This record gives sequence, C-alpha cells and structure tokens, in this order.
Amino acid sequence: MPTNGACRVQGAPRPRVLVIDDQVFNSTVLKGMLEQHGFQALTASSGEQGRELAVAEQPELILLDIMMPAETGFETCAKLQQDPATMDIPIIFISALTEVDTKVKGLEMGAVDYITKPFEMAEVLARVRLHLRLKLATKALIEEQAAKLRQISEAQQAMLVLPGECPGANFAIRYNPVLEAGGDFYDVFPLSDRTHCYFVADISGHDLGTSLVTSSLKALVRQNSGLLFTPMETMKTMNSVLGTVLGEGRYVTAQSLYVNRSNMSATLANAGHPPPVYVPASGEPRFLESTGDVLGAFNRAYLEPITFRVAQGDRIILYTDGLVERFGDPFRGLTQGCHHLLEACARIRSLDLESSVEEVYNELLGRGHEHEDDVVLLGVEV
Repeated sequence: MPTNGACRVQGAPRPRVLVIDDQVFNSTVLKGMLEQHGFQALTASSGEQGRELAVAEQPELILLDIMMPAETGFETCAKLQQDPATMDIPIIFISALTEVDTKVKGLEMGAVDYITKPFEMAEVLARVRLHLRLKLATKALIEEQAAKLRQISEAQQAMLVLPGECPGANFAIRYNPVLEAGGDFYDVFPLSDRTHCYFVADISGHDLGTSLVTSSLKALVRQNSGLLFTPMETMKTMNSVLGTVLGEGRYVTAQSLYVNRSNMSATLANAGHPPPVYVPASGEPRFLESTGDVLGAFNRAYLEPITFRVAQGDRIILYTDGLVERFGDPFRGLTQGCHHLLEACARIRSLDLESSVEEVYNELLGRGHEHEDDVVLLGVEV
C-alpha cells in the first residue's frame, strides 16, 4: 500500500483542449486554468499552427480567438470544418468582439459556442465541460445505434413506402430488387405537413445480410432525420454508425433530399451516389451536382450539400446505378448511362409522374430486359 497517502487514479485519459490565440497572455491563462482543473491543454499562436496541431493531436475541443493576424479565427474555423481530419472537433470562439452579428456568424460557421473577453474562469470551465459532455453523449448514441444493428443476424426486406401511403409526398416509384445479398433501398416520409424526405441508397457487396439489413437502414435513416437535422447532419451520423458495422471494403452510397413545399426550396446531400436529375416545369433537365464521400468507408465523411429553389410542377429523379449501368452486351458505363437518362427525362416530361417513371425505366433498361442489378427509380413532383 502507498505510505504517503497518495493513490493512483486510473480511468479515461484527460480531455485535451487546444487553445488558438495569438496573445501569449491569454493562452497562458487559459492553459493554466484548464490544467489546474485536470484537462490537458495545448496552445497555438496562429490559425495555421493551430490547424496543424489539431490534425496531429486530435483534441476533444478547440478554444479559438477571432482577431488574429495572417489568418482570422473565422478563416481557421472554416478550414477546420472543411478538413475531414478536424471537422468533428467542437469549436468555441473566445473573442473580445461582442457584436451580435459576429456571434451569429461564428455559430453559423459551425462553432458550438461563443465566449466574450474578458472571460470569467468559471464560465469557460462550465462551457468546456458542457460541450465535452455533449460530444461524449453523441459518441455514446452512435455506439448504441451501432450495437443495435449488430444484434440483427438475418437479413429482411424493409417495409417500403408506396405513393398511396404518403400522398403529400407526391412521388412515383419503380423498385426491382434482384440480388439476394446487398441491394438497393429507398424511403419516403414526412418531416412536417409540407416537408418530406426522400432517401435512396445502394449497399455495396454481396454478403451484407449477416451484418446489415435494409430494415435496419430504414430505422437508421428515420431516427436521424427531421426538422432539427439537415440532410448533411443525417448523413454524417449514419456514416459514424455504418463505419462501426460494415466490414472492410464495404460502404453505402446514398442521397437524402428534403423538399419544403411551404417555402418552395429543396436541399440535397449526396454521398457518392449518381447525381439526380432536376426537371423544371419550364426549362431543360439538368443534373444536381452535390458531392460527398460514401458512407461507412471513412471515419469522417465530407459532404457538400446544395439548396435550391423549386417551383410547382418541377420534378426530381433519384435512382441507383443499376438503372444506368450495363455490364453485359451492349456495355454501358455510368457516364454514358447518366446522359441517356437525362435525354429520356427531356423526352417524357409531358407525361404524368407515374407514367414518366415507368417510361424512363423502360427506355433505360428495355421492356423484358433481364436486369443485372437492383434498381430504384424514384420520381418526385413539387
């Protein structure tokens, strides 16, 4: 037994907090305060140095000054948010700027909080602890969802929504599953009376029945979608869960589309999926270019969602690559197939939505054609 009255405490490592401030006095005070209360504190005197340290050390939280030479805190925040290695690290701005517009700008850029200088030690500690607890809670939620998916031992087909079951969504669907393992998936559900989510996914591989089922994917989509979440946030949470469930080399390509018929806007997040076709009521069809990483393959998925205006009568066509690709004779690659789809959408735009979806399907795959892959073709009309 120890004879000096001391004991060694073992447990989780001390949380690391990175302080980025060009004023040495501020950094020194914050570092001393954090270490006095059991945290590990790292310091950087510039945005560039801070970003390098964040990548190398992966702190649990960043305290970031705004008014710095060469690179402002806003610029540093933007670059941290864009880097897959640091985009999930919570950022608290700590600045002498007190204007409301400045605070709002910082929060809109992705910071989780804003502290004004001169700061009170008790306030800084309280907010640091709060956001570290929130981060731990989010991590625990992701691990819990992943554990539930692992308990499923046998693949089952999800209950797929039919247009008559969700009339306000105004969609038509052609769905042909032909593979016993893996496969494509879609879901449509309301987020409010006038806002709906349309989700399409393609699960890679041919033996996912033992690790993931489409019904579980449906549950994962729904429990992480809603008015409190953007499509990008939904995708990022799904990526964290799928990354713990899918085996090496496995991934999911997906699209999440929110259509708000109250303010006539739509938001699309695309995770490595073929681009949807936007068919305006007046104008030529075009692809909706939203890029992003596939889900489940990387620890952090980088996504670039797009938001655009829509008008009554506009249509958006979502699909999986089984619609546009052919590997037999004649061969048709993804690029060639997508352009074929674009031309087909232009030719049949005068038909009603259900007939349009059916005609596009037949034109791309041919009547009586033996399908080589699962196919989802989902048409949405505003």
